[in-house]
Parts: sequence; C-alpha cells; structure tokens
Amino acid sequence: MTSSDDAKDNLKPTKIWKCKNAECKAWVRDEFAAATEQQCPICKGPMHRSMRHLPPVQKKAKSQPRKPKSLF
Repeated sequence: MTSSDDAKDNLKPTKIWKCKNAECKAWVRDEFAAATEQQCPICKGPMHRSMRHLPPVQKKAKSQPRKPKSLF
C-alpha cells in the first residue's frame, strides 16, 4: 500500500456548497458556511449543495489558560 492509497482511505463524504457558475471553481465546506443560501465568495454568483470526498478537518485542542508570570 502506498501513501496515496492511505490518503484515499482517509477521505470522508462531506457536504459542501459549490458555485453554480461553470467557469468558477469555488466551493466551501458546509460546516464553515455562514448561511443556508450561499453567495460565491469569488464571483458572487449562487451556490448549491453538493458532496465531496475530503479528509476530515482536524479540530484544534482547546488551549489551556496561561498562568500569570511570577513577579519574583
């Protein structure tokens, strides 16, 4: 098994918004979309829902609050 096979195995079906304009290649993951009716960020045209096989987004761990520096 090669590294490209490993990458393909890691892909998950993901909901996206895709630009309806054939010349525009813009798309955005549904989880990062702001509203239910999308406007393309590139050409300002309408967008529609679609699916793509993408790697999952890695969620950042919440950072621990820093302890205040000692004055001594």
